[in-house]
Amino acid sequence: MEIVNVEAKTFEEMLSKFEGFAVRMEQLCRLYGDRNMSEWLDNQDVCLLLKISPRTLQTLRDNGTLAYSQINHKTYYRPVDVEKIVPLVEDKRKQANYKGKQL
Repeated sequence: MEIVNVEAKTFEEMLSKFEGFAVRMEQLCRLYGDRNMSEWLDNQDVCLLLKISPRTLQTLRDNGTLAYSQINHKTYYRPVDVEKIVPLVEDKRKQANYKGKQL
């Protein structure tokens, strides 16, 4: 464990800036607070909708096919972005079925 000493003046400046940041975040939350998180989908929702495995979902994220956002180590997807890749997933499913595999 490392201990860091900070001058009182520096600490007060840091605290002031953090308080300013917190106030700004509250303003933004009030301004955009009507946007409900229920509009976003999580990993499980997307897997169920697209009928794919979590690993396939990971691949879609990794190769840039599916846009996502992360908040506190949890991944969220906009329904619009998920809808865009439905044809791609269906094509890949057809190809996999043709080869005798599952997606």
